[in-house]
Amino acid sequence: MAQETIFSKIIRKEIPADIVYEDDLALAFRDVQPQAPVHILIIPKKPIISIAAATTEDESLLGHLLLIVKRVATQEGLIKGYRVVINTGEDGGQTVFHLHVHILPMKEGVPLKPHKGKMADHTGNSLKRLDPVACVPT
Repeated sequence: MAQETIFSKIIRKEIPADIVYEDDLALAFRDVQPQAPVHILIIPKKPIISIAAATTEDESLLGHLLLIVKRVATQEGLIKGYRVVINTGEDGGQTVFHLHVHILPMKEGVPLKPHKGKMADHTGNSLKRLDPVACVPT
């Protein structure tokens, strides 16, 4: 069973959120600490700790979350593209232990801000943007 989180309180409407989409299974809202001009979180109403804790029973729900990504990104005008990010576990950068999907635009000249200080890989080396074709640091 998942722990009580701030997302649980948002789902129950105990604390306010700028909700941009909601249905019986999920909720999408603007991140209160945005890392980009548009930063939306999509959460399942079912309390799943992380993608690592998801089971085969969650398969349909996980697909549903990705279809909400498409819907919300279109609604927000992210027609040129966006990133879909799921941080998993403490070492993966997850700070709220309720599965959530980030929608972040990749806009030239608008760098993403890291959640906690400088982004680094598992060795502590600073991350560099990869060339999408060659898959080498630029």
